[in-house]
Amino acid sequence: MLRLARRINERLHRYMAVPALALFAVFFVTPLVKGIRISLTDWNGLAPDYHYVGLSNFIEFFHDDRAIHALKVTLTFGLISPVLLCAAGLLYALLLDNRLRGRGAVRTFVYLPAIISPLIMGYVWLLLLNSENGALLEVLKIFGRESVYRDWLGTPDEALWVIIAVNLWQFVGYAMIIFLAGLQGISADVLEAAKVDGAGYWTSVRRIVAPLLMPAIRINVITNLIGSLGVFDVITALTDGGPGYSTESMSIYIMRSSFNGHTGYATAVAVLMFLVILIPVSVALRLMKQADQDG
Repeated sequence: MLRLARRINERLHRYMAVPALALFAVFFVTPLVKGIRISLTDWNGLAPDYHYVGLSNFIEFFHDDRAIHALKVTLTFGLISPVLLCAAGLLYALLLDNRLRGRGAVRTFVYLPAIISPLIMGYVWLLLLNSENGALLEVLKIFGRESVYRDWLGTPDEALWVIIAVNLWQFVGYAMIIFLAGLQGISADVLEAAKVDGAGYWTSVRRIVAPLLMPAIRINVITNLIGSLGVFDVITALTDGGPGYSTESMSIYIMRSSFNGHTGYATAVAVLMFLVILIPVSVALRLMKQADQDG
């Protein structure tokens, strides 16, 4: 009787996974397979007919300087932003985990930008940094210090770093909240025992807090990697990929290629972008899993 109950339970668990697998197949596997098929064609997005061109779209990508630059922008933004977000979010969490007066208000203030659309936030910062009539320039004019102003968004070497800074300012609160949840799950007795044993604050953070925060670190790293490598909104609002194409990411490049009637090529770039996101995320998961096992 007990064996029968176990078998029924195992089968029930399998059947309960069917709806999730069906949704995964419909909304992920099917579009992915269809996208790969379209990436092998010269479809313009409108015509009912198209021709298979093999791997020529992928080969064209690696011979296009603009496309390679978009890849570099995506990787630069996508690999630097998560590091800064995790580091700043952890520092905020460690600071606000203490019993400070007004810490609730500070937490709210830091997290509030994360609930606003990145596109809207980008336009807000554009109003502040605009080189013609931006709020920052107007304030500097009032004090006779307009010579201090620099057109950061109009300078290719600086525009991407401004975008990274705006993204950091907006989403550091999201990372902070996840780290705070992890910190509050750590027993105070463990930290008190370490303090009694003579461990200093930073030693406790490095030896005790950091290993126990590994689930929170994993969540932050993965979500920030995926979001940063697929960046679109904030770049569109602040620079629209400019000046020139200096801040154009792969997602913006895909959109423009598709709207220009090169849907087959744009889909091929989207498949490459999928790999660009998949590989770093897989590597990060593997490294963090190994760190858990070593710990």
